[in-house]
Amino acid sequence: MALLDRRLPDNVEGEFFVDASCIDCDACRQIAPATFRDHGGQSSVHAQPLTDEARQRALMALVACPTASIGTVSRVDARAAVRAFPERIVDGVHFCGFTAEASFGAWSYLIVRPEHLGGNVLVDSPRFTAPLVRQLEGMGGVSLMFLTHIDDVADHARFAAHFECPRMMHAEDGAAGLGIERVVKGTTAVPIDDDLVCLPTPGHTRGHQVLLYRRRVLFTGDHLAWSPTRRRLIGFRDACWYSWAEQTRSMARLLDHDFEWVLPGHGRIHHAPRDVMREALRACVAEMR
Repeated sequence: MALLDRRLPDNVEGEFFVDASCIDCDACRQIAPATFRDHGGQSSVHAQPLTDEARQRALMALVACPTASIGTVSRVDARAAVRAFPERIVDGVHFCGFTAEASFGAWSYLIVRPEHLGGNVLVDSPRFTAPLVRQLEGMGGVSLMFLTHIDDVADHARFAAHFECPRMMHAEDGAAGLGIERVVKGTTAVPIDDDLVCLPTPGHTRGHQVLLYRRRVLFTGDHLAWSPTRRRLIGFRDACWYSWAEQTRSMARLLDHDFEWVLPGHGRIHHAPRDVMREALRACVAEMR
């Protein structure tokens, strides 16, 4: 719970504020950029929400914050913001909200599919909390958890136990030690079903992997993201825990696949036509080299 006496001085006066527990995960700035900003190492409120829509977005950021660092001066009802998650992005793909501190606020996603097509897929783990679990149950539950890498597993065990679903993770990120049911090995693409392909992408971690959905949506973990300041696709060199050379090679292998959406765990979402995305990816690989 955000504490008023720890309110950061960078906040403008008004109802919403960010306190000193902020870890600079960027979630609030993505969800409600009209309200929250980066003031250098932490987030703060740069403009109080004045419309119902802006207020709803600010409350959604409050709900999603992994460290409960966003607060309101009065007791504002956030129930509508809680119900807003998972939030639709495109087709059956949703942002789960409720990010976890254990994953440094990484975003997780839900793919909603009929049971006869394999059922719903939870990509990486959000915070295990009753409101989200009820929402997931109402949307058909979870048939598979796909874990991109060890950094973003958060409450995976609790979700797997509750929904009695298998988890899929790469052996090189310690899958065996986590009791993972479906262990990926090597760097060859692994078809999961007609809609889904697992693409091992070592680099950020030794066993990082991404998920391609319907040759349209790429769930990229911490491998690939959009930079709004640089206006291009990027890899995170300063946050490459295993090998930049391996990550560069992994990035180049993605050129063999078509996609229109990049949905990362950290960094910004990006959408572009396939040919435009391919050229952006090609430029990213060239820059990494």
